[in-house]
Amino acid sequence: MFDKDTIYIVGDAQSSSNNPITQQFSAFFIGLVVDTSNDKIVEAACSSTVQLTSDFARSIFIGHSIFDSDAIGEEIRYRYFGSSQKTLIAAFKDAQKKYKQAIAVRTKPEER
Repeated sequence: MFDKDTIYIVGDAQSSSNNPITQQFSAFFIGLVVDTSNDKIVEAACSSTVQLTSDFARSIFIGHSIFDSDAIGEEIRYRYFGSSQKTLIAAFKDAQKKYKQAIAVRTKPEER
């Protein structure tokens, strides 16, 4: 299903204690499949209590570069008005950090 150039990254963040996601999962997670040949997000999902939430978040991330944090953050702020808006941004930043670490590990020594 996914090309060999893709990797899977999970970003997590703490949401407020009264958020249903926290009550169900203890934390908020976003899973991203990223094509390492161009850094594009090809699939996304997040922990949510309603499938529509995950589907909507997915529509925000797919097609963007994982390094496009300004555009993704702006899109989340202007389009996503769920109670975990700030948490979604924080989880994305965590995923972005983990992606950078994964790419550094995967890079051949002669390419560094």
